[in-house]
Amino acid sequence: MLIKSRPSWALSHSHVTPEHIYLNRRRFMSGIAAGAAGLAMPGLLSAAAAPVQGESLNFIPAPKFSTDEEKTPFKDVIRYNNFYEFGTGKDDPAKYADNMSVDPWSVIVDGECGNPGTYALEDLLQPHDYEERVYRLRCVEAWSMVIPWVGVPLADVVKRLEPTSKAKYLYFETLEDPEQMRGQQSIFSTIDWPYREGLRMDEAMNELAFLAVGLYGKALPKQNGAPIRLVLPWKYGFKSIKSIVRIRFQERRPKTTWERIAPSEYGFYANVNPEVDHPRWSQKRERRLPSGLFSPNWIETEKFNGYGDQVASLYKGMDLRKFY
Repeated sequence: MLIKSRPSWALSHSHVTPEHIYLNRRRFMSGIAAGAAGLAMPGLLSAAAAPVQGESLNFIPAPKFSTDEEKTPFKDVIRYNNFYEFGTGKDDPAKYADNMSVDPWSVIVDGECGNPGTYALEDLLQPHDYEERVYRLRCVEAWSMVIPWVGVPLADVVKRLEPTSKAKYLYFETLEDPEQMRGQQSIFSTIDWPYREGLRMDEAMNELAFLAVGLYGKALPKQNGAPIRLVLPWKYGFKSIKSIVRIRFQERRPKTTWERIAPSEYGFYANVNPEVDHPRWSQKRERRLPSGLFSPNWIETEKFNGYGDQVASLYKGMDLRKFY
């Protein structure tokens, strides 16, 4: 087995904080249980099965993508969210996301690729095994978390969908369903639904780009983007689109949701960069959660959120003040 030397930011997986708050459990549906290979190899589960809400997930720890920074408690991860489909308050997603149905779930794949179609979630994920990756998450609002995600590398899914030579960008959409997502009903919303995001293909193929279906060893809670979301740890959190229902391969750069709303504040790339302040606040520091009024827990922000060794080459020669 090839053993790679671990970069300076990659530290022991054993420090992951246990998750003590358990969601209601129910058995896997028929056919979700691991096959013979999985039974013979404890800790592995074929991703041919879609994650079931509240169910524990089997996964392969990925220590290369781990950190021994203190993990954000599970209760904070599920109660402090930006998910404007359910409201603008940080606690709105936890209050209202239960209205969303995530089973069954399908994802439309179209555009410049060899395998377009409408994929049931389990078909999109197969045949990949789930990994756990512990990533830092930095919000553009200058708060941050450390979260143990479970999922599959985006590059593995992209390769199986066979992008053509015309595919220069990857476009994503979130579910649009105002009956289930009360924030989409608001007359005060400035968002032109559905929520849209995009990546250059080389960004999508980077080893850090991740499709998460769980956190803290369990299927994603709805308020965190169930049943499948993007995780891009070197970019501000709004790039990590939630509850994905469409993936499109396209030749032209997509216009993303926050670009449409405020292009002078939220660019297409949105790389974490303490050298480029938001027009209304500094990006030099971040408030690591949990954080209180009298103990704000400020820390210094690192360029690319500390993942420069893995991604800086993607932007070689680019003016990151212009391409923010």
